[in-house]
Amino acid sequence: MTDTTRGLRHVEHVMGTVFSFDIRDKPTPAIHHALAEAVRQLHRIDAVFSTYRPDSHISRLDRGDLRLGDCPPEVHEVLFLCAQATHDTDGWFSVIPAGTLDPSGLVKGWATEAASRLLHDAGAHHTCVNGGGDIQLRGRPAPGTPWRIGIAHPLRHGELATVVTAHGDLAVATSGTAERGAHILDPHRGTPVTTFASLTLVGPRLTLTDSYATAAFARGDGAREWLEALDGYEALAVLPDGREWRTPGFRRHET
Repeated sequence: MTDTTRGLRHVEHVMGTVFSFDIRDKPTPAIHHALAEAVRQLHRIDAVFSTYRPDSHISRLDRGDLRLGDCPPEVHEVLFLCAQATHDTDGWFSVIPAGTLDPSGLVKGWATEAASRLLHDAGAHHTCVNGGGDIQLRGRPAPGTPWRIGIAHPLRHGELATVVTAHGDLAVATSGTAERGAHILDPHRGTPVTTFASLTLVGPRLTLTDSYATAAFARGDGAREWLEALDGYEALAVLPDGREWRTPGFRRHET
């Protein structure tokens, strides 16, 4: 944890990825405490939801070793949000994408947003919480200065596809194949989706922005029409051949 007169910085390896905290408010005891609590919460979420840990609640629930009624409240909240995302996306977001219980398509965004909310409630109103590339922004990094978030190009290593500019609260989520290959499945067929190299979605809050990005990626060719009708969200898609498309309002978020 790095404490400066201009804020706090912290990096945490958890949930199989890297979370970074960039807090631009003047540090206070309450903000220090909230940051420590946010980090503890991320490790707890990993213990509850990791599908790679056989002792996690979600793994035990999937195997039938644990009843839903015996799970902690976080499991009930996440499964409720997953059901909402499934409904909102006409089934293109799925909590059982490969036949096993796996809410990972929502959990990371939900955890990142929850960490951001903890900081906000403690008085940190100008923050960037980045959970493995899925980002919740609040306020501004400095008076009169917007947040600028570089979106990595999925096909050209070291280059950016664009820079997202945020003058206030905004969520940014990217689904893609660059790091993990074709890992997003068509929930109706159970097969990997290769329509996109990456799909970046911006919206008000990260939980749904992240799950909608996953669902849009899974939709493949039908994603553009669905996203253009989705109120409050805008998208940038990069196709495997390098072509791009944007929803009509995405450019207002670009530098």
